[in-house]
Amino acid sequence: MSQAYANAGEPSETTATQTASLFDRERRALSIGAIALVAMGAFEALAVATAMPTVARALDGLSLYALAFGGSLAASVVGMVAAGAWADRRGPAAPLRQGIAWFALGLLIAGLAPSMGWLLLGRVVQGYAGGLMSVSLYVAVGRTYPEALRPRIFAAFAAAWVIPAVVGPAISGAIVEHLGWRWVFLSVPALALAAAALVLPALRGLATPPAAADPVARTRLYWAVGAATSALLLHLAGHWPGIARWAGLALAVAALILCARRLLPVGSLRAARGLPTVIALRGLASAAFFGTEVFVPLLLSREHGWSPTAAGLVLTLGAVGWSTGSWYRGRPRQRYAAPQVLRAGLLGIALGAAAIAATLLPAAPVALGVAGWLLAGLGMGLVYPTLSVLALELSPPESQGINVSALQLGDALFTASVLAVGGTLFAALLPVAPSAAYLAGFGVSLALAALGAWLAPRVRPVG
Repeated sequence: MSQAYANAGEPSETTATQTASLFDRERRALSIGAIALVAMGAFEALAVATAMPTVARALDGLSLYALAFGGSLAASVVGMVAAGAWADRRGPAAPLRQGIAWFALGLLIAGLAPSMGWLLLGRVVQGYAGGLMSVSLYVAVGRTYPEALRPRIFAAFAAAWVIPAVVGPAISGAIVEHLGWRWVFLSVPALALAAAALVLPALRGLATPPAAADPVARTRLYWAVGAATSALLLHLAGHWPGIARWAGLALAVAALILCARRLLPVGSLRAARGLPTVIALRGLASAAFFGTEVFVPLLLSREHGWSPTAAGLVLTLGAVGWSTGSWYRGRPRQRYAAPQVLRAGLLGIALGAAAIAATLLPAAPVALGVAGWLLAGLGMGLVYPTLSVLALELSPPESQGINVSALQLGDALFTASVLAVGGTLFAALLPVAPSAAYLAGFGVSLALAALGAWLAPRVRPVG
C-alpha cells in the first residue's frame, strides 16, 4: 500500500502546507463564493423546512407535504449524475453555471406557485439544480486546490452550515410572519447570483484533463432518472393502503438496487476495498444521521412537551458539533489515520442515535439525548470531510467528476431510502405503540452507523 493511501485525508507537513491559504489572492474569490453557495443552500433548506407547514396549509397541500422534500432529494440524483460526466468533459464551470440558474428558477417557481402542484415543480427544479451545484463544487476543489488545502475547504463547507442552522429558522419564521411565506423563496435568488459572480470568473479557463472513456456514458442519465423515480415511489408507497403498500415498497427497493448498481462504482453496495467503501460509508453515515434527525423534533415536542423552538435548538447543537468535527479535520496536523477517524465518527453517530432513543425511558433525562445529538453532529463533522478528501485522492484527475458524483449520489440514494422505510415503519407503529414507532427509526440508524464503523478500515485499497 502506498504512503499516499496510508495517509489519505491527512495533509503533508511541507512548507507549502503551512503557508498556503484558502484566501490567497489566486483562490480568494473562489473560496468566498463557494462557501457562500454552500451557506445559501443550507439557509434555503432550513428556511423551507421552517416555512413548509404554513406553505402546505396556504396551498391546501398537506397531503403532499412529505413529497415537497422527497421530490427535491430524488431530483438531485439526476443532477448529480449529469454534473459528474459534464464536469469531466468540460470542467466544473459549465454545470455550476447551469445549476445556479436552475436553482434561481426553481425558487421563483416555488415562490410564485398558485397551487401545491406548482410548488412541487419548483422543489423538483431546485433539487436538480442542487445536484448540479454540489458535484461541480467538489470537482472545482479537486481541480483548483492543492492536496494540502482540500481538507480545509471541505471543513469550511461544513462550517458554512453553522450560521444558517443557528439563525435560519428564526429568520424564516420572521419572514413568514411579517412578509409572507413566498419571500422565503423569492429572497434567495439574489444571493445565488452574488455568489456566482465570485465563483464563475475564478473557474474561467480552468484546464480540463481528457475524460476517461465511459462505456455507459449514454445510459447513466437514464439510470439516474430510474433511481429518482424509484426513490419517489418508495416515498409514495409508504402511504398506500393494505397490500399495495408492501408491493410498492418491494418494487421500489428492487428498482433502486438495480439502478444503484449501474450508477455507483463497482463494489459500492458490497463495500469493496478502496473507493467503493468510501462511497458506501458516505451513504451509511448520511442515512444514519438524517434518519435520526427527522424524528428528533417530533420526539421532543410530542413526547416531552418541548416547544418547536426549543426542539429546533437541539438540531442547532448537532450543527455546532458537525462544524467542530470539521474544524478538527481541517487542521494541518492530524494525529490519527483516516480509518481511525471514520470509525470514531460513525461510532459517535451510533451513540447519538442510542442516546436519543434512551429518552423514551421514563428514568432517562432528556439532557442525555441532547448531549447525544451533539456527539452525533461531531461524528458527522469527522466523517464528511475525511470521505470527501479520500474520494478525490483515490480518483485520477480525469475521473474525479464521476467519482464525486457517485459519492453524493450514494448519499442521496441511501438517505432517501432509509427515510422512506423509517417513515413507513413509524406510520405503521405509531397508532398502536408510539415508543416502538420511534425505536424502529432509531434502531435502523444505529445499525447503519455501527455497520459503517465496522467497515471503516476497508477504505484502504489492497496492496
